[in-house]
Amino acid sequence: MPQIVPNQNVQARAAIRIPAAKRRLDAPAPVRLWHLTSLDAPTVAVVWSLAFAWVAGIRLPVWIPLLLGLTAWAVYIADRLLDAQTALRAANLDSLRERHCFHHRHRRVLVPVAICAACVAACIVFTLMPVAVRERNSALAVAGLAYFTGVHSSGRRSTLGFPSFSPLVKKELLVGLLFTAACALPAFSRTAAQTGVSFWLLAGAAVFYALLAWLNCYAIDRWEVREQEPEKSRIFPMACLLGFTGLLLAVFVGSIEPRLAALATAGAVSAMLLAMLDRVRGRITPLALRVTADLALLTPAVLLLR
Repeated sequence: MPQIVPNQNVQARAAIRIPAAKRRLDAPAPVRLWHLTSLDAPTVAVVWSLAFAWVAGIRLPVWIPLLLGLTAWAVYIADRLLDAQTALRAANLDSLRERHCFHHRHRRVLVPVAICAACVAACIVFTLMPVAVRERNSALAVAGLAYFTGVHSSGRRSTLGFPSFSPLVKKELLVGLLFTAACALPAFSRTAAQTGVSFWLLAGAAVFYALLAWLNCYAIDRWEVREQEPEKSRIFPMACLLGFTGLLLAVFVGSIEPRLAALATAGAVSAMLLAMLDRVRGRITPLALRVTADLALLTPAVLLLR
């Protein structure tokens, strides 16, 4: 890959391309575009929020999944643009992935898109969200803002996308916790008042899905960082363990809450799919691997068809 120093012009930077990997299988073009435009995270957020609501037996107002999707879209676009800018300034092109290059090349389109998404989300918060709900969600919003600021502030990053947090609090775990909390909170806030679903059982499912989100982030990070390393991966046993845990949870609650058991089963399938991807990662392109890992998180969508 050609080296670009910080004082080179913007046009040269925009021409960056990641060399195509010499692998056999790639993702279809529409699926690649779904990932490259940062629509993967909003899709997962909407599906998970609707799945948690389905388990709780409630119907969410349309503005709630719309708000989650728009917020996730704006955040992920901003994150990838900032990652690309940081790498370019440091001339650290080895850390760039195709999604970062795509966002940098199309920043004149994606920046207005992110701003519009954020503005619409803000309008939803101040016009449709009840004041009491807004106050409850403010803590989560502050936590998310603090995390995002910490990741992208100068002096906090050792490598692209890998902030220098405590070894006990890694980026992947924080992302999993914040992402799942945002998806589950609408169902949580209505469970006690509107349904008979146990709060603690739903909390157990949320913890399981937070671990699934963590595993997804961790696997992607390891696959990208250690792409050329032949060492045995730890992802396969961890994914299998999480999958079996999901199946045990489904068996445990099956007679009490069949919908919760179905959600746990869907999560277990997602974990097993990540395990399979770890085994075949050398046979597909890095982009296809990344896309398929996100597609694996959409198994709860099957529950919404029932």
